[in-house]
Amino acid sequence: MTVYFILGVVAILMGAFGLYVRFAPSDPAVWQICPIPPLPATGQHVITPLDDPAAITTTMNSARAFVWLPGRLPEVLQRLDKIAMATPRTVRLAGSPEGGRITWVTRSALWGFPDYTTAEAGQSDVATADIAIFARSRFGRSDFGVNAARLKDWLSRL
Repeated sequence: MTVYFILGVVAILMGAFGLYVRFAPSDPAVWQICPIPPLPATGQHVITPLDDPAAITTTMNSARAFVWLPGRLPEVLQRLDKIAMATPRTVRLAGSPEGGRITWVTRSALWGFPDYTTAEAGQSDVATADIAIFARSRFGRSDFGVNAARLKDWLSRL
């Protein structure tokens, strides 16, 4: 009897956690943040060509990229938005290509864990846009490389 009670409590707790993860609100004021971190000691960020493998840097639960792309600012973000919105379980949380910054929420298939990806673009010259993308997990200490893989996929399709 005690074993069944413990299993029942564990099942209820897992179900409650799953519901919380899936239905926890996503506040745009918290997640629609500038994807560019403070300047490093060198005083400038390293912006790499899109095909450079060093374009994506990672931590245990996030990935970040600074790349330059041919094209004008709204068109580059429109292309990225189209790619993001075609990704399964992804919705736009806030922003627009015209506004220069967009945040998407992508949820995992099984539990619905939300990952937030924010992209911001600037026009470095007439034909080139600089884009910063920051993908991060909301829950847990490790994303098992999911955010970096998503960035790599999205950037490869630009």
